[in-house]
Amino acid sequence: MKDTELKAGYKDRLQVKALGARWNPELKIWYVPSGMDLAPFAQWLPGSAVGGSLGSASASVTAGSSNRNELGVRPSALPQAFDAPVGSDLAVQSKGVALSTLLNGVAQAVALAYAAGVWTRAEVVKADIRKGHVYLELVERNSQGDTLAQARAMIWASVANKILPEFERATGAVLAAGIKLLIRTKPTASPLYGLNLVIDAIDPDYTLGDLEAKKREIRARLQREGLFEANKQLASPWDYQQVIVVAPEQAAGLGDFQAEAARLQRHGLCKFTYVHSRFQGDGAASEICKALADALRKWGDHHSAPADAVVLIRGGGAVNDLAWLNDYVLARLICELEIPVLTGIGHERDHTILDEVANIRFDTPSKVIGAIEQAIARRAGEAKRHFEDIVGVVGRATLQIAQAVEAMDAGIKLDVQRHLSLARESSAELMSDLRLRALGTLRSASVQSQAGFEAMRHHADKVIANARQVVPAALAEVKSEGRRLLRAAEVEVTGQAMSTLQRAAADIRQVSESSGRAFAELGRDAQRIVAEAQTQSAALMREVAGQGPDKTLGRGFSLVRGADGSTITSAATAAAGTAIQIEFHDGVLLAQAGQSKKRKL
Repeated sequence: MKDTELKAGYKDRLQVKALGARWNPELKIWYVPSGMDLAPFAQWLPGSAVGGSLGSASASVTAGSSNRNELGVRPSALPQAFDAPVGSDLAVQSKGVALSTLLNGVAQAVALAYAAGVWTRAEVVKADIRKGHVYLELVERNSQGDTLAQARAMIWASVANKILPEFERATGAVLAAGIKLLIRTKPTASPLYGLNLVIDAIDPDYTLGDLEAKKREIRARLQREGLFEANKQLASPWDYQQVIVVAPEQAAGLGDFQAEAARLQRHGLCKFTYVHSRFQGDGAASEICKALADALRKWGDHHSAPADAVVLIRGGGAVNDLAWLNDYVLARLICELEIPVLTGIGHERDHTILDEVANIRFDTPSKVIGAIEQAIARRAGEAKRHFEDIVGVVGRATLQIAQAVEAMDAGIKLDVQRHLSLARESSAELMSDLRLRALGTLRSASVQSQAGFEAMRHHADKVIANARQVVPAALAEVKSEGRRLLRAAEVEVTGQAMSTLQRAAADIRQVSESSGRAFAELGRDAQRIVAEAQTQSAALMREVAGQGPDKTLGRGFSLVRGADGSTITSAATAAAGTAIQIEFHDGVLLAQAGQSKKRKL
């Protein structure tokens, strides 16, 4: 038997190939190998190449061309029962048809029934590219995840080069496991390879709609539960010292993040704890949840305070690679965390439900570490400014204290001198007053004594005169009595004078003792005031001395001395060319003064 040539054009190549035809590159024709049933190739055979039952089958197909079912299949195009074998070499068979004959009939019926293609919804479970052709395994699942149907499909290289770039540009996704498609397929059946679906078109809107619908469903559920804004409402980290990072191991995005994070950690500014997990593929979301939960539990076992933030990062990728992160359980875990979550997933155009519920969303991992670094630098700048403010305040306070100490010391000295002067003046006044009072008492006593003496003498004279006049005979008695009275008067005057002198002496002693006690008390008060001033001055001087040269050198300053060891306090006192000594906290450098320049104020 010979091979049978087919009248198949370029547009028919896929159908005849699926039915088992072969291509002759030298003659550039399609042919049916010898021994293969020709019935499935009726429409491409020469007019008399097949007859009998094949002819009747073709007639049945033609006659039923106007009657199609809801899928576009003409009932008359279904394979007919073959009552007798075709070909003289099969005459020995008494009944039935060969398997190839049956399957070729099925192939022909399928090719005729679905020549225009049918739009079909399916989920990709496996994708493989070989020599430009794309081979897919498709399934349909119910809401419980049970498989309802499965099939093999292919996209020929010439078609793939046209429709796949358009699909990827429109959706940002690539054909891979987990993606759902709306595809236009042409079922083909082959006796050797079974049923396959040939894809010639993909609707990108369906894929985008499916991805967005899943995010809408998760978003709405979290909003109903009041969790959608929970992590966003947490206060964003004021500073970063401890950060937990969740990322795929060996990911490119993680490498960019670690390059900067290692520098921060090396300088002791922030510590990063890394947790690794898959971020795509079936079960990736559950693995992230477990890895993060384990990390938080270990953190609680070893730290008393929570971490400043949790960071989720991965490099960019196709939309369907990131779609594995659109998971309700993972999104809810992020919402319920009491630690702010930062995401850096994909590129600027990429977007997942985790970005919507996170406290802060960044486009890339590099921007996450950049924001952390900026926050640390901002806090360091604030700390530096505060330190400078404190140093300035301390400096001004020290100067004010020194000035106050000097003023207080001068005031104390003046006060002590004033008190001593007042004490001297008061003592002098008291002594002068005592002298004046004593002299006054003496003068008064003298005057009184003189007056008494004069009065007595006057009285005596009167008595004598009277006696002389009245009793001349008693003159002697009078004189005797006069002498007695005179002696008594003298004794009395002398006693009064002594009493007056004793009282004056007692007053002088009392005044002297009071003055001594007052002076002693004043001296003690003055000594106490001086002692307190000395104690305060010593304390202040110790405080001022605490800010002395050694501590000043320890803070990074230096001390300049001349060759003789004297301190140089200004540029004007160091002549150019003179030897100088620069003293640091850890040693002394010898140098030579150059030309001085006046500082511009």
